[in-house]
Amino acid sequence: MSTATLNGLRDYLYDTLSPANLIWLGTQLTERGRMQEEPLKPYTKDELLARIERSEQQFAEGKYKTSEELWRELDGEFHCLDKEELEKMELEEAV
Repeated sequence: MSTATLNGLRDYLYDTLSPANLIWLGTQLTERGRMQEEPLKPYTKDELLARIERSEQQFAEGKYKTSEELWRELDGEFHCLDKEELEKMELEEAV
């Protein structure tokens, strides 16, 4: 994911979630990362170049989504999370 995409997602989450929900999400992501069987490792230069080449080819073939399409998908995913998980968390925090 590009830096611009990550920054956009971060800004979206800051605008959408309460501070408590942001902390919860960060905790969940950290725990999930620790549970992975294989630790993450950086890409090699050859792997990065291959990814760039593949991406450029897909772009040339028109196999991409606009930022508006991606934001609609993200909004749909986080909308479900908001309704199912975040309201439950807010109730737990109120107790």
